[in-house]
Amino acid sequence: MQPSKGRPCGGGAGQESRVEPLDGHEPVPAEEAGQLRYDDPWYDALASGWGESSDEAQAQPVVPSARTEGDAEAAAADVYLEVQRSAAFQEVRQRYRKFVVPASVAFFTWYVGYVVTATTAPELMARPVAGAVNVAMVAGLGQFLSTFLLTWAYARHARLRRDRAALELRWDTQELTRGVSGGAS
Repeated sequence: MQPSKGRPCGGGAGQESRVEPLDGHEPVPAEEAGQLRYDDPWYDALASGWGESSDEAQAQPVVPSARTEGDAEAAAADVYLEVQRSAAFQEVRQRYRKFVVPASVAFFTWYVGYVVTATTAPELMARPVAGAVNVAMVAGLGQFLSTFLLTWAYARHARLRRDRAALELRWDTQELTRGVSGGAS
């Protein structure tokens, strides 16, 4: 695990194992590499059988459930509700809406305007611009261009205005749920 903003690495309860050699350390033996850790973020997915083949011929190992108390799940749900009500979460959602709502309205207006103009004013759309290229072709290609520009603008906005705050919220939420559920994630 890598440290994040001064947080200590290795926040789980168990010893962390690495399969591949990192930083010149020796690799973990094969018998230890296949073992699941309870602090592994993929533990719940593996325990539920998600992502495994449906071939009944293979012996499926029995993995005990990581959550032993119903109270821990209810407390984890309370953590998520608390995070949702937090000012940081509301700020991320507000930044998202400030971009997505106007961008969606503008793109939808541009798209509907193109379709309506093409059906109601065919003489306008048939005007030549350059040689065999007419207004309809330019506007149609403009639809593709505006799609790519909108995608680029959305990704840039997310990277500059939301991703860091959302990642901090995610980190804090995971730490809070680990504390509530007793180290199991």
